[in-house]
Amino acid sequence: MRRNYFLIALLVIVGLILASCGSSDIATAPSADVPDEATAEPDEAAEEEPSAPEVSGPVTVLCGMQEDWCQVAVQAFEAETGIETSMVRMSSGEALARMQAEKGDPSFDVWYGGPSLGPGAAAEEGLIESYVPANSSFIPDSLKDPNGIWTGIYVGALGFCSNPEMLEELGAEAPTSWQGLLDPVYVGNIAVADQRTSGTAATAGGALVAIEGSEDGALDYLRNLDANIFQYTKSGSAPGRMAAAGEVAVSIIFSHDCVKFQLETGVDLAVTFPEEGTGYEIGQVSLIAGAKNPEAAKVFIEWALTAAAQELAAPVGSYQIPTNPNAQVPAEAVKLEEVVLAEGFSPEMVAELRSGDFPERFGAEVRGGEAAPE
Repeated sequence: MRRNYFLIALLVIVGLILASCGSSDIATAPSADVPDEATAEPDEAAEEEPSAPEVSGPVTVLCGMQEDWCQVAVQAFEAETGIETSMVRMSSGEALARMQAEKGDPSFDVWYGGPSLGPGAAAEEGLIESYVPANSSFIPDSLKDPNGIWTGIYVGALGFCSNPEMLEELGAEAPTSWQGLLDPVYVGNIAVADQRTSGTAATAGGALVAIEGSEDGALDYLRNLDANIFQYTKSGSAPGRMAAAGEVAVSIIFSHDCVKFQLETGVDLAVTFPEEGTGYEIGQVSLIAGAKNPEAAKVFIEWALTAAAQELAAPVGSYQIPTNPNAQVPAEAVKLEEVVLAEGFSPEMVAELRSGDFPERFGAEVRGGEAAPE
């Protein structure tokens, strides 16, 4: 499996941050042909757009990150701009369903956090309005939609989050491959989100399609994996909490969530990555079509792309890699050189997968017609 271009570009970004912000234990990559935005020195970039105090609110945020990050972000934005701000936290699948139900009269103004595949799918239904933020000039081309459907605010890699104490009871090791998860030693001891409700699960599905070579191949794998599954959850991060609580030995989640749960709970959790390759998410911010307060929403989007806004994540235990090269990379963030990306994987491919019949086939062929978790 190859380490793809996206990974190299991110490593270069990390190198720039190290040069401008001090030491970190994330390694840099050798030089490569990358977008100009990724190679420009931070001080050569245009100044970040200031907030616009003349814009009135309120602004309502549909938030896809962890609850505590959502809360601290909206509080900081309101304090800085004076714009009244409220937030509701939803998984990406739940968010898309809500937006579909409210088409033409949305409750929310801006979608903040969660995989970029969410607004990618929503845009096809006219639920996202194109907006190219001024501050997107800071963000490498590989981390934003060229038409302004979404702009990246963080990057995270999918992995396995295991409870070593539970593994010892099973006589098992932390998995290091997708095929390894099929070992009967894990029967009833794996948790993962449902393909019909979670962007995290969709990212896993996309990685499996890339590895297996087809949707049919990925569904065959998931049918085999089903024998080892203890529970399918609605939220992508919930399986990690189950591992921390000792309910399962292994969860399939984004690696930064595993680190967060370990530090929050004090439970020893192990992060590993599949050797066949994995997928990644680009967390995004986007403008909801028909927003009641679009100008306030645009101010929020500009703010979300600043280094200061992205640095709010680490103090509440969210260790994704920020997309703004001027933002400090948390020392706890995943070491990108440890991750092999599945050849052929891309967020765009995952968006197409999720907007097709793959989720419904999962429900029918893997779950035997059982309803999605609520």
